[in-house]
Amino acid sequence: MTEPSPHILVVDDHRDIRETLARYLVKNGYRASTAENAAQARKALKAAVIDLIVLDVMMPGEDGLSLCRSLVEGDAPPIILLTAMAEDTDRIIGLEIGADDYVTKPFNPRELLARIKAVLRRTASVPKTRDPLEQERLAFEGFTVDVVRRELRDGTGTLVPLSSGEFQLLCAFLKRPRLVLTRDQLMDLTSGRTPGLFDRAIDNQVSRLRRKIEPDPREPRFIKTVWGGGYMFTPDVQALP
Repeated sequence: MTEPSPHILVVDDHRDIRETLARYLVKNGYRASTAENAAQARKALKAAVIDLIVLDVMMPGEDGLSLCRSLVEGDAPPIILLTAMAEDTDRIIGLEIGADDYVTKPFNPRELLARIKAVLRRTASVPKTRDPLEQERLAFEGFTVDVVRRELRDGTGTLVPLSSGEFQLLCAFLKRPRLVLTRDQLMDLTSGRTPGLFDRAIDNQVSRLRRKIEPDPREPRFIKTVWGGGYMFTPDVQALP
């Protein structure tokens, strides 16, 4: 059975922009829905499975950045922001809060289409979770993780301090034990397209996390390096009541 084409939601308060872009996407093989504000966007997300959102930042009422922030706190599809040419701050804030990419207005539809394809390829390449982290508490190798409180404790119950990035990295591994994750995939799972983040940053975070959970960080057993591939989390992960 043929997989349905990706479904794109275009959110923009300018009718000409959203409808013209929707027609262009359909012409290029995508399904497209439109919304003129944040409220309509939320209704569209409840009514259908959306694979990617093209979201205008400057909208009356709840703006695009506010909508983006609330969506990425849940299980949001990838988001590409449409920003004004001069608004560097909006682009930076959007990427920091979890948007996947941005295009400046006025934009070339072919450039936006290329970015849509790139984001969909990247997100599709991330391995699906083997056991979704819906449980509030998890355990591995004597450690316990409280997902809601964002806490890691060792076998004695002592709190192991983790930075936000280290905790996100640990959760990415806990969701996908024994799967090889590339550096690009780990960047998408932990930080999206945060400005200035590069492969070495992931290596540094892995090194810091190893120092906090490995019996011997120089000979890591829990986070294995897969040469030419990336990293793999080897322990069994168990849900706790």
